[in-house]
Amino acid sequence: MILSLWLNVITARPCNVDGIFLLPGTLPPPLENVATGNWTPFCNCTELEMAEFLYTQNQMPAGQINQLLDLWVSTLAKHGNKLPFADHRDLYNVINNSPFGDMNWQNFTVTYDGERPEDGTKPWMDNKYEVWFHDPCEVMRNMLANPTYASEVDYCPYREYSTEGDKCQWKDFMSGDWAWDQADEIAKDLSTLGSTFVPVILGSDKMTVSVGTCNNEYYLLYASIGNIHNNVRRVHHDGVAVISFLAMLKTTKEHATKALFHSSLSKILNMLKPGMTTPEVTHFGDSHYCRVIYGLGPYIADYEEQVLLACIVCGWCPKCMASCEDLNKDVLRHCHEYTEALIQEGSLGDLWDDFGIVRELVAFTNDFPRADIHQMISPDILHQLIKGAFKDHLVEWVDQIMDDIDCRIAAVASFSGLQQFPQGHGFKQWTGDDLKALMKVYLPAIEGHVPIDVMHTFHALLELCYLVRHNIITEDTLVKIEDALSCFHHYCNIFRTAGVIPTFSLPPDFTHWGMLTGTCLSVTMDALGGINEDLEIDDGLTVLQAYVQLGKKHAQTIPALAEELNIPSLPDLLRCFLFQHDLSGISGMRVEHICSCPIWWNEYQRHDCVFVNTDSSLPGMQGLEVAHVHAFFSFRYQGRLYPCALISWFNKVGDAPDEDTGMWIVRPGFGADGAPEYAVIHIDSIYCAAHLIPMYGVQFVPWELKFYHSYDTFQAYYVNKYADHHTFEIAF
Repeated sequence: MILSLWLNVITARPCNVDGIFLLPGTLPPPLENVATGNWTPFCNCTELEMAEFLYTQNQMPAGQINQLLDLWVSTLAKHGNKLPFADHRDLYNVINNSPFGDMNWQNFTVTYDGERPEDGTKPWMDNKYEVWFHDPCEVMRNMLANPTYASEVDYCPYREYSTEGDKCQWKDFMSGDWAWDQADEIAKDLSTLGSTFVPVILGSDKMTVSVGTCNNEYYLLYASIGNIHNNVRRVHHDGVAVISFLAMLKTTKEHATKALFHSSLSKILNMLKPGMTTPEVTHFGDSHYCRVIYGLGPYIADYEEQVLLACIVCGWCPKCMASCEDLNKDVLRHCHEYTEALIQEGSLGDLWDDFGIVRELVAFTNDFPRADIHQMISPDILHQLIKGAFKDHLVEWVDQIMDDIDCRIAAVASFSGLQQFPQGHGFKQWTGDDLKALMKVYLPAIEGHVPIDVMHTFHALLELCYLVRHNIITEDTLVKIEDALSCFHHYCNIFRTAGVIPTFSLPPDFTHWGMLTGTCLSVTMDALGGINEDLEIDDGLTVLQAYVQLGKKHAQTIPALAEELNIPSLPDLLRCFLFQHDLSGISGMRVEHICSCPIWWNEYQRHDCVFVNTDSSLPGMQGLEVAHVHAFFSFRYQGRLYPCALISWFNKVGDAPDEDTGMWIVRPGFGADGAPEYAVIHIDSIYCAAHLIPMYGVQFVPWELKFYHSYDTFQAYYVNKYADHHTFEIAF
């Protein structure tokens, strides 16, 4: 059971459009009815449909729009009729004047007003730079007023406690300590009591726009609000918005580019500033009005942008006071007051060399209340952990120790949603999906070819990356995160002692907000009866709580199916299934595909592995077994349909996961006669798909071995807990 405590000062009391609080239980005002036949800003339905066809469906170029209208006008002139649009510019103007849909883009121009060199002005100093943006106030209001996720909004900060052990836990943003502390600070102004706190979450990333723009580089500025739940922000396109294209100077003078960045951010976000101290009345998705107070929340960025945001020298930490020569040192956190004190007392050279502070720059947060850029900076898990720590550092260092691991990676079996690497990992251009997929299969691939401390380093980093993406972060989860980070810092020294790198220094602090939703399948069945070998195979669809489609079989009887699968004992297995099998119950399976077919993509066979629930009262792998699916089929007995799977068991090795990899080890099960240990199970006893990676040992894998041979070739396998986040939470 979960106990939620809500802050009793910033309480999100409904009010009317004038900001006067309503009595408890007052219904929201009714929705405004749009008049029938109102096609604003179009004159009629034909104009609307014409605009939608040209601009949205066909996406016709401007020149072709003009050509089409010229042809059309010749047919209308003799009837005295007019075109819906004069030309493409007229069409675009009407669309831009629509009061509905996306907001209009605005822009302002920035010019350099700093010192100019005596030997002549540089060209970039005379140029004008356009910054395009959306009004952030309108963006935030649209998000708050969106009715599609009105029930997925938190109106005030809260804290959640588990009644089992009275431990705090964190899920969505407003359950965090930062939101609670900010609301406490806001509540010191009595005029804000009863308001709704709206944290503005920001993020930026550099991009190049090359089509017709001469390879101009921009910083894309993204924005969201902390009130909407994480699941909405992940899947709903209106939960995150691009609010600006920040211009970049074409100069090697970094300080000028950084100053342009901060001044542009300050001007754009300045529209929110009045609402950070004085409540503004805003319409919400539940049709109520509330008074809101804005605040600048986390700024998610990779390290390059963190250096830019914190106004520090590259190589220094934006979050703490550690020296760039020893980022592992346990020191105090950075703060705005500390930086200001140093700037007041220190010289330009001392600030740069001794503290890593760029004195010429002023952070944009200095212009806003309750904003400290050092507290706001939040790491980018893709670029800093997966690409930075994993790919650009650990994988590159391991490749220096051992070059031939591609054969092992290429031999990993298929798994739904998991990318294959048929040629290994020698990519020229890596995407985020490539990086995540490599991380899921890399650890077993290097076993036996690298020192054990290298294995421990990768294990610790993988644990960290998956733990911070948990749906709910508990106090116990935080302890595990700290343990994983400590292990990583302890074991990564192997890369220095092995001579791979001369120095190794990583910041010890890590903070991330994240959410993952995973569910499992649950159905309870009645008692079972007997069996007859002449039962008919059913080729229809079987629909449970999850959608299950059984493949077509040539066999129409149990003996024929036994012959087709070359398993003579199939009738006996079915008897065992009906008389002895206990269908255990579990809850909530997510959508995934489990495949078992003799020909996949007309090239090779594919038979996936699964977790089978054997005792739902036990945690993790203690209540699960791993099986290899050889066929899905269904049959009818006494008028009842039984969707089943023919499987062979894997036996767990030991009573705990492997210490070096953190993954369970399994071996194929065999009977007394040396034959595979087959069984028939009900589909409802399948928990979810499982992914196994071979234990390669110290031997090299030949290129001739393909991934579809994997489950039939090796003597032992790792249960890949990193196959996806759902597996990570159950295969412990």
